[in-house]
Amino acid sequence: MITFSDIEEAKRNLENVVQKTPLTKAPFLSKTFNSEIYLKKENLQLTGSFKLRGAFNRIAKLDKRRRDNGVVAASAGNHAQGVAFSAQYFNCEATIFMPEATPLTKVSGVKSYGANVVLTGENFDEAYEASLKFCEEHNKEFIHPFADDEVIAGQGTIAVEILEKIPDLKQLIVPIGGGGLISGIAIAAKAINPDIKVIGVVASGARGMKESYKAQMPIDSKAVRTIADGIAVRDVNPKLLDIILDYVDHIVEVSDNEIANAILFLLEKHKLVVEGAGAAATAAIMHEKIEIEDSKICAIISGGNIDVTMLSQIIEKGLVKSYRKMNLIVTLMDKPGALMHLTEIFKECSANIVQIDYDRDSVKLEFGEAHVTIALETKGEEHQKDIREKLKQNGYRYKQI
Repeated sequence: MITFSDIEEAKRNLENVVQKTPLTKAPFLSKTFNSEIYLKKENLQLTGSFKLRGAFNRIAKLDKRRRDNGVVAASAGNHAQGVAFSAQYFNCEATIFMPEATPLTKVSGVKSYGANVVLTGENFDEAYEASLKFCEEHNKEFIHPFADDEVIAGQGTIAVEILEKIPDLKQLIVPIGGGGLISGIAIAAKAINPDIKVIGVVASGARGMKESYKAQMPIDSKAVRTIADGIAVRDVNPKLLDIILDYVDHIVEVSDNEIANAILFLLEKHKLVVEGAGAAATAAIMHEKIEIEDSKICAIISGGNIDVTMLSQIIEKGLVKSYRKMNLIVTLMDKPGALMHLTEIFKECSANIVQIDYDRDSVKLEFGEAHVTIALETKGEEHQKDIREKLKQNGYRYKQI
């Protein structure tokens, strides 16, 4: 059983290596919900994630002989970077198994610390099985990403740092994948303040831990699909479920759309680059999945290692949803001056054209017609309504996409 003493020992092991990441008030969220809402920014940790804490504590506690023989891990990315960094620090070999679809940012991050990377399997659980087989064949030390006492104790140091600064905190909101982070945080938080509420957040596409919490028995997810790859864990570990049942007060879930909203919100309003798993706790607050009013809350931003392609897609969709971008397909006569007349309408409406494509060959077109696919910068819902009205007044057929 992990105790608060184990977490205090982990804190000593991490001194002068792991950063005490910023804990700051979130002004926009606090004002919106009339509460004191804080963000613990583990996305600003050395490897871009909280995972460094547990990985370093685990490897630090290995005896030199086992450590020198090399370590092995399986990870969707963040634990991998934590293990790779720690192995480099202790000058030992690390072999990391990662799912084939792992974002390039995370793969590159692992390799930058000198670790060997093996890409295998469609998800974490398949990579995990391959890593165990390799470990057994080569007699290496396996560093589990969450179901390990030293790893859990390392993650628990986050709660100690938070409650040192805000001892009267009422709620801690924590993302859940395998459950190592929330287990360590909950054990530490309840030891310091038994009245504090610890609330877990899962992604709707990886609901195993929430279903298991409700049933009070392990129920694995049948399928895992979410943009929050850091918490996309299929199988529920019985040991961690027992800890969560004992220490966690409630578990909620957030959809991928809600996570994407939180990523964009944190980027735009708080200037923070956050991955899907890292945004889950903030998404739960933003979309009122927890009781917030007149409370003092801290959301854990667990990581910031998001693939830039995914970030680009989230920004693009966010601009469309917030009426700041408008995509249209307009049908017009394929003759000289027709496109200029169309662009004059957008000029009159003060809509800036950011992209345009001209198609005269589609089989859906009548002879003598053309399709113009156009992207506009707009200033809100009313502005887009004005543009649509202008197009109708000028006799254009169009489709908003």
